[in-house]
Amino acid sequence: MKISTPPVCVVDDDVSVREAVESLLRAEGFEVELFASAERFVQRAAQAPISCIILDVKMPGVDGFDLQRQLAAAGIVVPIIFLTGHGSIPLSVRAIKAGAVEFLTKPFAADDLLLALRQAMSERCAAAEELKNDSTEIVGVSGVLQATLNRIRLVATTDATVLVLGETGTGKELIAREIHRRSRRAEKPLIRANCASIPRELYESEFFGHVKGAFTGAFKDRIGRFEAANGGTLFLDEIGEIPLELQSKLLRALQEKCYERVGEERTRRADVRIVAATNRDLKAKVAAGSFREDLYYRLNVFPLEVAPLRARTEDIPLLAKHFIDLLVKETGCAKPRLTPAGISALQNHHWPGNIRELRNVIERAVILAHGGTLEFDLPATLPGNGISVAKIERNGNEAEPEFLTEAEIQRRERENLLLVLEKSNWKIKGADGAAERLGVKPTTLLSRMKTMGLHRAAADLKQQNQLGEF
Repeated sequence: MKISTPPVCVVDDDVSVREAVESLLRAEGFEVELFASAERFVQRAAQAPISCIILDVKMPGVDGFDLQRQLAAAGIVVPIIFLTGHGSIPLSVRAIKAGAVEFLTKPFAADDLLLALRQAMSERCAAAEELKNDSTEIVGVSGVLQATLNRIRLVATTDATVLVLGETGTGKELIAREIHRRSRRAEKPLIRANCASIPRELYESEFFGHVKGAFTGAFKDRIGRFEAANGGTLFLDEIGEIPLELQSKLLRALQEKCYERVGEERTRRADVRIVAATNRDLKAKVAAGSFREDLYYRLNVFPLEVAPLRARTEDIPLLAKHFIDLLVKETGCAKPRLTPAGISALQNHHWPGNIRELRNVIERAVILAHGGTLEFDLPATLPGNGISVAKIERNGNEAEPEFLTEAEIQRRERENLLLVLEKSNWKIKGADGAAERLGVKPTTLLSRMKTMGLHRAAADLKQQNQLGEF
């Protein structure tokens, strides 16, 4: 029985070892990916989840220990089983200290490797369950998201200033809330200030407060965001939008941890932890003279970049199901069905608006579905990435033609339809039927089958012809 888990990655410069380990693990039902060097593996490491790394210690270029350090620095936490042809006690101690699940000397017994691998898988499942119970707002299992969560864990327990960087709609406020939730200030308030929405003349009042009569319209004393967040966390969203002439006042509050209300001489203590966020390139703004360099360095103590949704497409099915459950409760709509074709459509979209756009698309589809199959209103092209559909890279050794003739298009469409029908065991409609997999109506599918002359007998004849070739 095939094990439904992310792949095991084997990193070893010896092709015979790679092939032997692959044969052993595939026989046990594991998915396996092979890499001849650490450099090749690094390109893959953050792209998708990994169950375990079986890693050679001695390799040309980057060795196993160096790779482990690179993964740790990137916040990628994966169980590692070290292999070596030259075992020694000091080396094994070093491997265990580096976080290895097991340290095996070549040639190793198959049972020893399988035992170590099952232990690693068990530890990974336990960690995933802990993460599931520990973080309720951030959804996903992708490598880039796990790396971000690991960096959050590292910085949350400190009082270091965090600068969250990312495109619009990537969930930067969720990151700020997660940092606060994991911090020692979690029982104190988390106060948000959207720097883009504050009128220029009210920045000081919004940040530091004012006393009655300080300016026209100041009819009573008012505390600012720094005072409201006392003992807790102040989240400065859209930090790049603060006018240049007002940045020095914010810098003083961050450097000296004190401020005065507008119209008051009394200096107050600012006991707050700062988390700032922006979708702007602050370095470019510094170079252009529209953002203070000293303020940038004061904010950029611990930068934390949030990946766009197109870089974590494996999280889209989980996010979609999460939003569907959430929206069914919020709207009172009947729960619709999310089909494989629907998931594929979502994963092929470019998502310039990221998670915010995904939620909006799903909300619209939930309302229109009336409890039926979700149909998503998405463009057929990939906007904003500068890549046409025809130029997407394809796997395989066979070169793709520059264009297809009508006959070739019809042949490929027929082969694809037959493949889906066979995978669906010729079930046309209903859950996991061919129509649902293709994202078309059953009547449309039956019409295409009739046009192409596809029926069960034709498929059986094709299979007999293929068997006859052997």
